[in-house]
Amino acid sequence: MSATTRAALERLIDWYETLGPQTLEHIGELYAQDARFKDPFNEVTGCAAIRRVFEHMFETTETPHFRIASRLSGEREAFVTWTFAFRAARRRFEIRGATHLVFDARGMVVVHRDYWDAAEELYAKLPVLGALVRVLGRRFAALK
Repeated sequence: MSATTRAALERLIDWYETLGPQTLEHIGELYAQDARFKDPFNEVTGCAAIRRVFEHMFETTETPHFRIASRLSGEREAFVTWTFAFRAARRRFEIRGATHLVFDARGMVVVHRDYWDAAEELYAKLPVLGALVRVLGRRFAALK
């Protein structure tokens, strides 16, 4: 891993672990202007659009917080695992997932791709929808 990528990854992890509405102004110091971001609900391009994803997160959740669990890195790529905790509708949620990151030569994020199972991590925990997800999961499971 290059020193530039290592430093960029550490800055990004520090930013995520302290992320708040007030720290969003620093997103342009971490993400390239034409960066691509994808998660189970969003697929956007551009630093401003990525910022809107996070603004929406702060508008629709209470006390959101990321904890980085592990990291693997290469020359200009990294893979991190994390837990995202938040409150919504008077309930506490924790979502476990992973992110693939690609950095440019300057250490700016150019690709951010989140991987997490929305059915398991979110939908199954909702009162009505959760029951349906669990029934479907049992129905399609290979081993019973």
